[in-house]
Amino acid sequence: MSGMAAGRSEKVRIAVVFGGRSAEHAISCVSAGSVIAALDPDRYEVVRVGITRDGGWVLADAGQPLAITDGALPEVTGGTAVSLVGDPAGRGLAVLEPGAAIGPALTGVDVVFPVLHGAYGEDGTIQGLLEMAGLPYVGSGVFASAASMDKEFTKKLLAAAGLPQGDHVVLRDATGAVCPDPGLLDESARERLGLPVFVKPSRAGSSIGITKVTDWAQFPEAVATAAAVDPKVVVEASVPGREIECGVLAGVDGGLPQASLPAEIRLRPGVDWYDFSAKYLDDSVDFDVPADLTPEQTAAVQAASLRAYQAMDCRGLARVDFFLGTGPDGSDRLVINEVNTMPGFTPISMFPRMWAASGVAYPELVDRLVRSAVDGGSRTAR
Repeated sequence: MSGMAAGRSEKVRIAVVFGGRSAEHAISCVSAGSVIAALDPDRYEVVRVGITRDGGWVLADAGQPLAITDGALPEVTGGTAVSLVGDPAGRGLAVLEPGAAIGPALTGVDVVFPVLHGAYGEDGTIQGLLEMAGLPYVGSGVFASAASMDKEFTKKLLAAAGLPQGDHVVLRDATGAVCPDPGLLDESARERLGLPVFVKPSRAGSSIGITKVTDWAQFPEAVATAAAVDPKVVVEASVPGREIECGVLAGVDGGLPQASLPAEIRLRPGVDWYDFSAKYLDDSVDFDVPADLTPEQTAAVQAASLRAYQAMDCRGLARVDFFLGTGPDGSDRLVINEVNTMPGFTPISMFPRMWAASGVAYPELVDRLVRSAVDGGSRTAR
């Protein structure tokens, strides 16, 4: 990689992009803080690029906190205004404030690590921007990012690959257009889905905007909550079973992708489901890393994860989430819940913990992702 930085320094200049316009802004900041801390300063020169909640790109100050402190969530609030250079010859960022004292010019970025979750980051939008700029970047390309972010199309692609998933309904009007109207879920659909159901924004993460509905009287409010995050709303039947996750990582030197040891999320007594607070704020869940599975169950989860990764055309990394229950005949029933193309990288996030249990420590994991992006070069958006 040092060849890309020739003439400037022997270090690889990596732009770590975080924050963003989605509801997962704070979690992106926390993930970025962990990634930056893991990058070897003897090998990498880090450019911290924050995106504010209203979409402004700034060169973030190194002293800006990127961690949850006493329950307070971090946020990108300001810095020197910058912009990505769309011309591939520019290969980097341009400063929008003439005369700003920021040190060396920000041209010649070697690779971008878009540690962005949710809309305008994990959904193919920034990937398209980076494709136009001709910059290598960590993670999946435009199509895989967009399709994996949209729960409706994730389910369609997984179904086409013969992978199991739970029953669900996408709310639409009579013309087929997205229209999250509670009245559109007719009685037959309600009987088929049963209770409880989970009402979700189709394009969001970190359990933001999700409601567990245990009585149909709660349904209109749940739809309104989800629609406030995304106009497309998905209603999913509850799938009983253990919550299992598995990480997938691009192979070394162009080799085949690999699956990590799976992990299990166990809710403590009194915790109803794995919502935002349980994920990031409360000490209300236990993580078994690796999960207590039989060798056969582990192999099945890993095989399904790799199939899902390939079915969604992922690159670099992904986290595949499952429910592991029991089928009508008493055999294991493995159901895919979702595919995450940029899973959390916070200190407690499952993706790095699963790989640590699989023998790939956090700094090595981050380094491997960056090397994979640089070696792969700029990908086509098609």
